[in-house]
Amino acid sequence: MKSFLVFLAVFLVFGFRSYANTLSDSIVFQNNNYLVGEIKSLEKGVLTMKTSFSKENFKIKWLEVAEVYSEKSFLLTTKTGIRDFGRISSPNKGELLVLVAEDQQYRYAIEDIVTIKPLESGFLSRFNAAIDMGFTLTRSRNQRQFTLRSRFGYTSKKWSFDGSYNKLYTSQSGAETIRRGDGNLTSLYDLEKDWLGIARIDYLYNTEQLIDIRVNNKIGLGKYLLNSNRMQWTALGGLSYNVENFDSEVSRRRSVETWLGTELNIFNIQKISLQSTVFAYPSLTERNRIRVDYRFDIKYDLPLDFYLKAGTTVNYDRQPVSGANSLDYIVQTTFGWSFSK
Repeated sequence: MKSFLVFLAVFLVFGFRSYANTLSDSIVFQNNNYLVGEIKSLEKGVLTMKTSFSKENFKIKWLEVAEVYSEKSFLLTTKTGIRDFGRISSPNKGELLVLVAEDQQYRYAIEDIVTIKPLESGFLSRFNAAIDMGFTLTRSRNQRQFTLRSRFGYTSKKWSFDGSYNKLYTSQSGAETIRRGDGNLTSLYDLEKDWLGIARIDYLYNTEQLIDIRVNNKIGLGKYLLNSNRMQWTALGGLSYNVENFDSEVSRRRSVETWLGTELNIFNIQKISLQSTVFAYPSLTERNRIRVDYRFDIKYDLPLDFYLKAGTTVNYDRQPVSGANSLDYIVQTTFGWSFSK
């Protein structure tokens, strides 16, 4: 029994030290207050920290931080696209030093750092996800509408993987059932000086354009035109191979396309963030055909990682299949929750 108690005491002491070591990061604010905990990430102008005295992670505006200290290694990205991996500290107020090796270190202004990722952590710390839903039920014509939106992502030192799945289902007595869904799987590889390598698969089905399923396989390059703690603007382009099945007499279409796009993210506006993307697909194998996909979302953050989101998605095809409309759009308002370790 005595040996067991000694073992338990040693286990608790080392366990506490191990836990304390995970909370050994510290930051100093512009007003000289400080916070000790574990740095989880810096994204979109917000630093996330875990502490021992709160169940919820702290969300801190990055521009309110004056100094940062940690013995762990982080992957950092600057406004100009420079990426470094090493231990971080602040030799002066408003400055960040990255120790890459014993004889290699770099200094940056804190305001020039746009992302911080602790890549020594486990799988869950690199994983993030969100899901939001909406449901409408009316007595008139027994109308029911269900909408689902979801996304997930994973980040490593050079690669990032993202995916999404969105669905709309509407039914009512005496009317055709409306079905619509879209999603994507995206892989990004960080190149030098704000360049990205892109591989992406998009899929879509909708009743309005008689699309049973459309699968679009894309490869290309991207470039950050603007990357700061308040805004991110990206230009993208490349080649794609498009395969479509329709609910009509035409069973399948195949085409090779070029694609051009841009994505704009605006964040750190109180609790509001905006995202807008547009992609154009001029066909190389179908004369005069061009498709356009557009999405706009506005999100309002609530406590406990909940949020409200409203958005619209538009799909346009200059040469739709016979009997289908060239334009389809959807407007959604949903309530959701996000997860990040």
